[in-house]
Amino acid sequence: MILSIIYFILILGLIVLVHEFGHFIFAKIFHVHVYEFAIGMGPKIWSSEKLREKRKKQGKKVSETIYTIRCIPLGGFNQLAGEGLEEDKKVKKENLLQSKPVWQRFLIMFFGAGNNFILALIVLFVGALIYGSPNISTVIPSVINDSPMAVAGIKSKDKIISINDKKTKTLDDIQLYMTLAGDNETKFVVLRNGKELTYKVTPFTGSEKEEKGYSFGIQFNNTLEKGFIKSITYTFQKFYAIARQVFITIKELIIGGVSVKQLSGPVGIYSAVDKTRSAGFYSILNLIALLSLNVGIMNLIPFPAFDGGRILFLVIEKIKGKPIKMETENLIHNIGFFILLALLIYVTFNDILRLF
Repeated sequence: MILSIIYFILILGLIVLVHEFGHFIFAKIFHVHVYEFAIGMGPKIWSSEKLREKRKKQGKKVSETIYTIRCIPLGGFNQLAGEGLEEDKKVKKENLLQSKPVWQRFLIMFFGAGNNFILALIVLFVGALIYGSPNISTVIPSVINDSPMAVAGIKSKDKIISINDKKTKTLDDIQLYMTLAGDNETKFVVLRNGKELTYKVTPFTGSEKEEKGYSFGIQFNNTLEKGFIKSITYTFQKFYAIARQVFITIKELIIGGVSVKQLSGPVGIYSAVDKTRSAGFYSILNLIALLSLNVGIMNLIPFPAFDGGRILFLVIEKIKGKPIKMETENLIHNIGFFILLALLIYVTFNDILRLF
């Protein structure tokens, strides 16, 4: 349990660090004053402030930014000059965020998520280069004898092209749509010898308590292919596959195909880390890529309090030719923040219930 908690903190800490560093580095590039760079939320457990004061007394050059680590490893932030409602007179006007052109503020806001995308690509590539690249095509490697798929007539080497009329482009799509189908009758369209064939399959429901699942009967291929070029190809294919999964999940959430109760928060992520840890370091790398890409995409959703919400206000400013009142923008972001906080509490409560 202690080891899983350590992994949980390190993984989330890495993803948050990379995200916030994206905002930070572009703020620095465009000479926006950064008061604080924080990893974590809540009370401080470490700050560079005392070290900075000590260096000041010694007549040494010090950083304008205070670096802090806070006790709750579920986020982070950059405190930029000019973000607040009050007029910031502590720094020069040209070093305020709001004094910068729209395109610079866009890059500052975007590259939190942008850095998460870069991290996902690096982790996927390193994992594939070291361990090998799995096959993520939609061709079925093998079908388990007497399983629901075998009984329905689906065979190994069939290529699944849709599940419940939703196109499948990667193995990730197959796994997602089978999960969304639950234990209901599911429509599979497969390609065999150039012909499209349709089958309806009702999966087995797990009877043992620890299974808590169902089985269609696909046996996935666990072989790994090594090679530099193969690793590059796989990296971008897997990146696309994960991103597509996130967008499909968001779409299903909007249209009602996925319930809010199925979402996971910090407790759910901890459970995933706990299960993945025992599967080996390659699985940990894949989980980091998955979480980092999720964080990046979710942050770009044009919802208040997200980076995407702030980018939306920049787009509106560009169209109008003048910024929206800071009071109005901050009020909308604050409302969005409390909505997200309420959702986080609800999701966490459901995560805890699922543990029992």
